[in-house]
Amino acid sequence: MVLDLFIIGLAITLGPLHNTAFILILTARRGVRKGLAFVLAWLACLVLVVAAVLLGTGGTPPRSHTAPSTGAEALKLAIGVAMIGYGEYRRRRRTGARAGQGSGSGVGNVDGRSRRAASLLTRLHDVSAWTAAGFGVLLQPWGLVAAGAATVVRLRLSGIASYLALLGFCLLATASILAMELYTAFAPQAAGHRLDAVRRWVEGHTDQAVVAISLVAGLWLVSKSIYQLVS
Repeated sequence: MVLDLFIIGLAITLGPLHNTAFILILTARRGVRKGLAFVLAWLACLVLVVAAVLLGTGGTPPRSHTAPSTGAEALKLAIGVAMIGYGEYRRRRRTGARAGQGSGSGVGNVDGRSRRAASLLTRLHDVSAWTAAGFGVLLQPWGLVAAGAATVVRLRLSGIASYLALLGFCLLATASILAMELYTAFAPQAAGHRLDAVRRWVEGHTDQAVVAISLVAGLWLVSKSIYQLVS
C-alpha cells in the first residue's frame, strides 16, 4: 500500500506539464505569491480527494471481492491501461516525428505545434494569483490522482503509520513545485537562472518524460490491480 502511494506520488510530482507551467508562473512578476497560490490549490485538491475517500470508507477498507473493493481495483486497472496506451501513443508519435524530420517531411507541423505550445505557456507570465490557483487545479494529473484515491480506499486508519503514509503521499505529489517555491522565496536571484535552465531542459525532454512516466506507472497499476482482483 505504501509502495503504491509512493510510486503514484512520484509519478505525479515528476509530471513535466505542471512543472513547466509552474516555473513560468514562478519566474514572472510577483511570482512567489502566484506560485504560493498554485501550490496551495494543488495541495488542497489532493487533501480534499483523500478526505472524500476516507469519509466514504470511514477509514475501514471494504472486504476483498465486494463491489466497492472490486470497483476501486477496476478503476486502477482502467487508468493503468489508459496510461500504457497513451505512453505508447506518445512514443510512436515521437518516433514518427523524428522520422519525418530525418526525411524532411512533417517538420512544419512539428514546429507549428511547438510554437503554439510555447505561446500558450508564455502567457502564464501574465496571470493573476487567482488564475495561478486555477491552474493548480486544472493541471493536476487527475488520472493519477484518481489512482491514488482508489489506493487509499484499501487503507485502514489504525495508527500513526497510516496517517504518515497519507501525509507522505500528499507531500511527495507536491514535492517538485513546493521545492521550487521555497527555493525562489529564499534565493530569488539564483533560482531565476537555474529554474529557467530547468524549464528549457524539461521542454526538450517532455516526450521522453511523459512516455516513461506513463509506461512505468501504467504497468505498475495494471499489475497490482490484476493481482488484487485475482487474489
